Amino acid sequence: MPAINAERLLATFLELVQIDSPTGKEAAVAAYCKRALEEAGCKVRIDDSQEVTGSNTGNLIATLAASEGPFCGPSEALFFSAHMDSVNPCLGIKPLITNGVIHTDGTTVLGGDDKVGIAAILELIRCLAEGASAGEPHPEIRVLFTVAEETGLLGAKALNKAEFLNSQGAFCYVLDAAGLPGLVVNGAPYQYSYRAEYRGLASHAGIAPEAGISAIRAAAQAIAALPQGRIGEESTTNVGLISGGTANNVVAGECVVTGELRSHCADQIKILRSEITEILTTAGKDDGTGAGLAEVCVQWELDYEGFFAPDDSPEVQLALRAAEELSLPALTEKSNGGADTNVLVSYGLAAVSLGSGMERVHSAAECLAVSSLENLARLVLRIVRISQTEV
Repeated sequence: MPAINAERLLATFLELVQIDSPTGKEAAVAAYCKRALEEAGCKVRIDDSQEVTGSNTGNLIATLAASEGPFCGPSEALFFSAHMDSVNPCLGIKPLITNGVIHTDGTTVLGGDDKVGIAAILELIRCLAEGASAGEPHPEIRVLFTVAEETGLLGAKALNKAEFLNSQGAFCYVLDAAGLPGLVVNGAPYQYSYRAEYRGLASHAGIAPEAGISAIRAAAQAIAALPQGRIGEESTTNVGLISGGTANNVVAGECVVTGELRSHCADQIKILRSEITEILTTAGKDDGTGAGLAEVCVQWELDYEGFFAPDDSPEVQLALRAAEELSLPALTEKSNGGADTNVLVSYGLAAVSLGSGMERVHSAAECLAVSSLENLARLVLRIVRISQTEV
C-alpha cells in the first residue's frame, strides 16, 4: 500500500481552509470534495438534508469499492467521517506556516476544525486508489462529510438512518477530536437541553408593584437553587441564557431560562433531569412579594445520545494498534463534548473519534502542526491496512 504523499496532503489542506465554509454555507467545500473523491474512483452523492439543516448543500456520502482481500471487522466497509463547516470568523482565511506550524494572521480561525479531517480522508482515498491500481487489496471505504456540525450536529442528525441498516457494527472513525493523532476518544456524554418559561403578571413597578407577579424573580430563585457545573465525575449542568421583562418600570410578566445537562451515565441523567425539573418548577413560586405565583412550563430536548466503547472493543483496538505501529501515543479518553460520533453510534455504527492535532480551536489562535496533519493521514491509512489482518 503506498505511503501518503505529504506534499499533496499539505496542498490539499491549504486549499481547503481557503474555501469559505461557515455553517450553512458548505457548498463550495462539498463541490471540492466531490470532485476529488470522484477523481479517485469513488461514487459520490449529496443527500437532501439541506431541507432540514438549512445549509446550501447536503451531506456528502461517498463509497470507494473494495478490492479483493479479507477484512477483520463485522462489516465489509470501514467508515471515515469529518465535517465541512467552520466556526466564525472563517471568511478569507489566509494560512501561514512558521516553523512547521500552520496558523493565520490572527484575524480568523484556521479552519483545521475540521478540514484536517477532510484532508486526511481525501489523502487516504487517493492512496488506496493508487494501491488498488497496483493490485493491492483494501476493504470498501465509505466517507461521510457532514454539514452544520458546529450548530448542534445537524447534518449528522439529518442523515437517513436507513442507509446504515446493512452496516450495523461497522467500524467508523470520526476525525474531529482535539489531541494528537494516536488518541482515541471512546466515550462522550448524553446531552439534554431545557427551556423553562415563567409566566407572571405584568404591573407598573412604581404605582402598583403589589399587583404584579415577577417572572424574573421566580426564575432567579429557581436558578439560585439549581446545581451548577460539575456533578460528581460523570455529569455537568449549566444555565446558559435568561431573558425577560420589557422595561425597568414594569414588573416582568415573562421570563425564559435555558440550560443544558450532560452525563456519561444514562441512569444518572434521568435522575438529574427529574431533580432539575422539580427545582425549576417549585423553587421560585413562594416569594410572598406579589399578587400570586408564577406559572412554569419546563421542556426538555435530547440533543444527542452518549456512547462508550471499552478499551478492548475491536474498533478501539484497531486504532490503538495502528497508532502503536506508527510509534504514536496510543491513548484513550472520554470527552465531555459531543460530536458527530454520538449520532453515528445511535445509527448502529461502532464509531469513535480520533485525535486530529487541532490546537486552540474556535479561536483566532487556532493552529496545526504539519507533522500532526501527516500523522493523522498515516494513522487512517494504517487502520485500513491492518483491518485486513487479525486485530
